[in-house]
Amino acid sequence: MVQREHSADKAQDFAGTDREALLAELARLLPPDSLLFAAEDLKPYECDGLSAYHQLPIAVALPESEAQVVAVVKACRAAGAPVVARGAGTGLSAGALPHPQGVVLSLAKLKKILHVDPVARVAVVQTGVRNLAISEAAALLGLYYAPDPSSQIACTIGGNVAENSGGVHCLKYGLTLHNVLRVRAVMITGDIVEFGNHALDAPGYGLLALAIGSEGMLAVVTEVTVKLVPKPEHAQVIMASFDDVMKAGEAVAEVIAAGIIPAGLEMMDKPATAAVEPYVKAGYDLNAEAILLCESDGTAEEVAEEIARMKAVLETSGATEIRVSQSEPERLRFWAGRKAAFPAAGRISPDYYCMDGTIPRKRLGEMLTAIYAMEKKYRLRCINVFHAGDGNLHPLILYDANVAGELERTEAFGAEILKLSVALGGTITGEHGVGYEKINSMCDQFGSDELRAFHAVKRAFDPEGLLNPEKGIPTLHRCAEFGRMHVHGGNIKFPELERL
Repeated sequence: MVQREHSADKAQDFAGTDREALLAELARLLPPDSLLFAAEDLKPYECDGLSAYHQLPIAVALPESEAQVVAVVKACRAAGAPVVARGAGTGLSAGALPHPQGVVLSLAKLKKILHVDPVARVAVVQTGVRNLAISEAAALLGLYYAPDPSSQIACTIGGNVAENSGGVHCLKYGLTLHNVLRVRAVMITGDIVEFGNHALDAPGYGLLALAIGSEGMLAVVTEVTVKLVPKPEHAQVIMASFDDVMKAGEAVAEVIAAGIIPAGLEMMDKPATAAVEPYVKAGYDLNAEAILLCESDGTAEEVAEEIARMKAVLETSGATEIRVSQSEPERLRFWAGRKAAFPAAGRISPDYYCMDGTIPRKRLGEMLTAIYAMEKKYRLRCINVFHAGDGNLHPLILYDANVAGELERTEAFGAEILKLSVALGGTITGEHGVGYEKINSMCDQFGSDELRAFHAVKRAFDPEGLLNPEKGIPTLHRCAEFGRMHVHGGNIKFPELERL
């Protein structure tokens, strides 16, 4: 596969890093099997789940304790070397893309579940613990961790915190932000800080919300306290078919307007179900232009009532067929198809590029119609899976990186989807983060004053700009270069352009 080398924004230069001196210091601080620097050992760390962009770092550090994390961060700061924190590498925005003059700080060895409290309904875990492992550990207590990204079998809680991940049940149970009480982290100075509290509130500024979703740009997470919720007594899911994507999109808005908050409300278009069904055999309706998966959970009585209410709304909204799961295996099979959309795309295309924007749910049909027009414009196929309940889009653009020009057309296709997301009243990301992938699209959404404010927050935590640099927040230079500065009325001036 042909991949694109990382092209850094030239706003910051770390070329002065003494590579050999840094490696010697890291070798002194870490056990031999916790430091990688040979090219063949670095290769697995050259990218995250967005493999279109790749870059080898100077080294990969794999600390086994928080004390070693502190030591590595201090050593990198002393050397003036960038630090890119990494979990399982399942991210889809190149957020863990290495810096060529920096060190990848892998937290994979910090994988202890430190404490599960069934009374307080919390779990204290190290940053490298897998998302699903938390629920597995709490299962005997009748509890689980609600956010369930499709990659939950592999992704880590530290990565979930970095990106504010969601999942198919985020409509009712919320994103990572709504399910984390406390984050312990290491600052670039080596100081250990805690955001949030084990209680429901914490004194001082509410910095927990700032830390969650900060993409490793403010601090390195080492420990997380998560909320646990009781496993529902019963759950059923409706699969509703529609002969028109606009009707399906409107049905999503009608369900919410009826005062129903499903445990999950997902949407897949016809190309998506056609890709998934041969792979998973979920039982999807392949004749439908779009399907909705609407889940209810709670007591058996609550579920029966809510399923009946949702069926009535979906029928009124034009559903051509409605099926309700009749067993737990069937319910899990319906969800398995949705969660397998990404690997299913990999079966039918050499490469795929997963976008992540958010729009008002009432405009889902409008967005799908626009994406179908973009397919013709860019001569590329796209399958669409949405967290429809909260308007979070995941179009999967199919391409072949070995065909000249296809990656460039794919990037342009994705950028147009994100630009339209902003125009429709939404945002350029819902849960995958900005990373390196969407940094130019930030210029479509935010003006110069907002970008300066973002940079000021970054400098307050990381004055030297060493934590995951050149991600997330574009410089004004970059926005001006790409000609994509969003204007909030009047003319934008750049009096601080050189400083940023």
